[in-house]
Amino acid sequence: MTQRKLIILTDPGQDQAAAILMILGQPQAFEVLGLVATAGNINLDHTINNCLKLMELAGRPDIPVFAGCPHPIVRPLVMAEHVHGPTGLDGPDLPQPKIRLQEKHGVDFIIDTVRAHPGEITICSLSPITNLAVALRKAPDIAEKIAEVVAMLGAYFEVGNITSTAEFNCYVDPEAADIVLKAGIKTTMLPLDVTHQMRSTPARLQAMRALGNKCGIATAEMLEFSEAFDLKKYGWEGAPLHGPCVPAFMMAPEMFSGRQINVSVELNGTLTAGMTVADWWQITDRPKNVFYVKDGDPAAYYDLLIRSLGNLP
Repeated sequence: MTQRKLIILTDPGQDQAAAILMILGQPQAFEVLGLVATAGNINLDHTINNCLKLMELAGRPDIPVFAGCPHPIVRPLVMAEHVHGPTGLDGPDLPQPKIRLQEKHGVDFIIDTVRAHPGEITICSLSPITNLAVALRKAPDIAEKIAEVVAMLGAYFEVGNITSTAEFNCYVDPEAADIVLKAGIKTTMLPLDVTHQMRSTPARLQAMRALGNKCGIATAEMLEFSEAFDLKKYGWEGAPLHGPCVPAFMMAPEMFSGRQINVSVELNGTLTAGMTVADWWQITDRPKNVFYVKDGDPAAYYDLLIRSLGNLP
């Protein structure tokens, strides 16, 4: 497996925390150059703190954390405390971090890192994609230097989870998603259509606890907290686990299926703002700008996640 150089855009968030820990548990697959904390599930101050907590939990204080933009490009910030709790990472009792935030702004970190490693950087987006969009506006030359964007973003068959038509990450900053999807960068989307298949059943959460390590137990505690909202909402046996679909796809694309299509973002609709309009049936002649992942193997997904968590402290 070729090791990818990653910049992680994140707003942890319990499922994003699980994704970050999955990545850190696979150092042969990923070299994490830094995390850019994003306003999204909770405000920027909390997402910064949550990123720092996760680096200490995983024993990786060497990985730098950068503050990104405190709000979307145009719109007021919409958050999801009703799912993730007032800190955004409720569940485990994680100590306040000793490591410190980097002084450089996250947007400048993206620009400088992509320019320093042309053609080598994968953007792993677990959050609203504001900071990459701002970086592209500030430094348009980086678009051709980014190897790939792999993003938890959007929905088509499953439609919305924050409105009846929009997925949360796209709804929070649709202008940012629009900029990125029009930038000509190789892009893979992991939408609700596939993430809703990856459900954290009681047996799967117990398997995380049974690892007996700090990261396995903490992940189980995080997901047990955040699942309450989704279990009530959907009535399923387990809650969907979105974020780890991104690193799972990068490590094991054979676990998933999809197709290259056009995806556009609705910016102005009264009822459809933030909707990802996916031309799955190739009805239009709009250019195919996204590999859109529709299905995946939940058993293989959780096996990979649990093995990854088992590699951590």
